[in-house]
Amino acid sequence: MTRRANSEGSIYRRKDGRWAASVTLDGGRRKSYYGRTREEVGRRLAKALHEREQGQPLPPEKETVSSYLARWLEDAARPTIRATTFDNYSRMVRRHVAPAIGHLRLARLAPHDLSRLYRRMLDRGLSARTAQLTHAILHRALRQAVRWRLVAVNVCDMVDAPRPQRREFRTLDTEEAMRLLTASEGDRFHGLYALALTCGMRQAELLGLRWADLNLPGAVLAVRQQAIRVKGGWAFTPPKTDKGRRTIALPVLAVRALRQHKIRQTEERLALGPAWEDNDLVFPNQVGRPIERQNLIRRSFHPVLDKAGLGRLRFHDLRHSAATLMLAQGIHPRVVQERLGHSTISVTMDVYSHVMPTLQKEAARAMDVAFGR
Repeated sequence: MTRRANSEGSIYRRKDGRWAASVTLDGGRRKSYYGRTREEVGRRLAKALHEREQGQPLPPEKETVSSYLARWLEDAARPTIRATTFDNYSRMVRRHVAPAIGHLRLARLAPHDLSRLYRRMLDRGLSARTAQLTHAILHRALRQAVRWRLVAVNVCDMVDAPRPQRREFRTLDTEEAMRLLTASEGDRFHGLYALALTCGMRQAELLGLRWADLNLPGAVLAVRQQAIRVKGGWAFTPPKTDKGRRTIALPVLAVRALRQHKIRQTEERLALGPAWEDNDLVFPNQVGRPIERQNLIRRSFHPVLDKAGLGRLRFHDLRHSAATLMLAQGIHPRVVQERLGHSTISVTMDVYSHVMPTLQKEAARAMDVAFGR
């Protein structure tokens, strides 16, 4: 038999009993693969030779998942995502990915490694949503690894992420919403609750709202920014999507509440004098800075709920309540989508599908009226 050329690779058994395969790359550098059986290293060698024939560089065997993710976060992710998203990615990698699979070699990462990661996350009591977000981050990171030709395939494509169950949320009917607004009269955030229940704005949008974004004589407001807590302070960022930047017509109830709120805030500002930090915010804390969400909930929202006798709600449930109230009043879902800032009408219809049966009955009755029955 003729001797194999170096570029074709070779397989041999080491003195310690393990099998090894090696191939000489361009420039004379050798790359080795190790395994317990001859068949195992043979498969890896054949894969490496095939990838080289396809023009793909052989992935560095010593790079770990952790080292790659750290490089990806800084070089590829940070320049293309928001600071808050970067913080979330980094935290997920640090808390969940690195301890479980960070030590594995990137080139050897297998689908079952990811399946085991997600299963262990669920076993530790983490939600399926958290596991799904971890999968999404890894999928994005490994997609870049394919582009950089560090791996041949994205193993996330071979794994199904856990499917989170739809979280049930509570909504207020018209009578309960009025009880909340009545209970909040006299509270310094009465105007905030009025906007949340009539416009369906997100909490971050409300906390980032500026007086410059309001046109009270015209009864409209523009959603242009949101207040986000980041390391070391606050950040004012545009809404995530183009649909998030929107103009919302205000009902009389909200305009009246905002006028009263402006008078109260002017009195606070004058009483505080130079200590007031003017950020032009509609709903700041008592010195003009963005208010901490926990303080808003603990000092205002929960006491208002208790006073109204409504029990405990999430603040985000006010947004859900606004959407369901609008749909129940017969407002077209397209208009509801625009007021909420959903990216597509399908999101609106999917989230609030539980309201649809009632609307279907209303539609049937309307058709009876149209045909004289």
